[in-house]
Amino acid sequence: MIEIRAVVTDIEGTTSAITFVRDVLFPYARKRLPAFVETHADQPEVQHWLHEAAKEAGFIEASRQEVIELLLRWIDEDRKSTALKALQGMIWKAGYEAGDYVAHMYPEVAARLRQWRADGLRLYVYSSGSVPAQQLFFRHSEAGDLTPLFAGYFDTETGPKREAESYRRIATAIDEQPQHTLFLSDIVEELDAAREAGFQTGWLVRPPLEAPARPRHPVFADFDAIAL
Repeated sequence: MIEIRAVVTDIEGTTSAITFVRDVLFPYARKRLPAFVETHADQPEVQHWLHEAAKEAGFIEASRQEVIELLLRWIDEDRKSTALKALQGMIWKAGYEAGDYVAHMYPEVAARLRQWRADGLRLYVYSSGSVPAQQLFFRHSEAGDLTPLFAGYFDTETGPKREAESYRRIATAIDEQPQHTLFLSDIVEELDAAREAGFQTGWLVRPPLEAPARPRHPVFADFDAIAL
């Protein structure tokens, strides 16, 4: 068996329920986004991401209201836009710090991450959510602050999660050979891309979901089923 030295994990559907993001975080950001943009648009970081969103949409000129409506539509579409994710992360930060919610974590995940870290594995996150949003997620989790366990975070600024080149960039960034790195996700197309880049892969198929009869990747019902 090939030695695993690093684990890169997805979040939604992997460490945490998709429903938390869909039913808690997305509605929270959607409700507050218009007022957030109106009251923070003069801040350089917010200005930057509003400009990036407009550029991504192909706007030559756009009013603030048009950009707000664009972002709201992208939230409804679950668009994997780096600009949208960055702005959502700023809104979610206020919610976490106010105690409006804590991030869901599947019950075995925290203990397994701690054990892997104690065993000397380096742990990383790769999610479509922005890096600040990822850090907030694990800092304010149901299992407490898990951020000390992670050596780094990657988002779509590294590249799309369904493209092999993104995983090659991660391997370079963490200075690890791909064959010694395990990528965990619930999305088979992401796992395909990781495998193309040389990574080991683990497909999280949590009950009541069932994997196909001939899965393209090793299937695990939870983190406890992963032997490293």
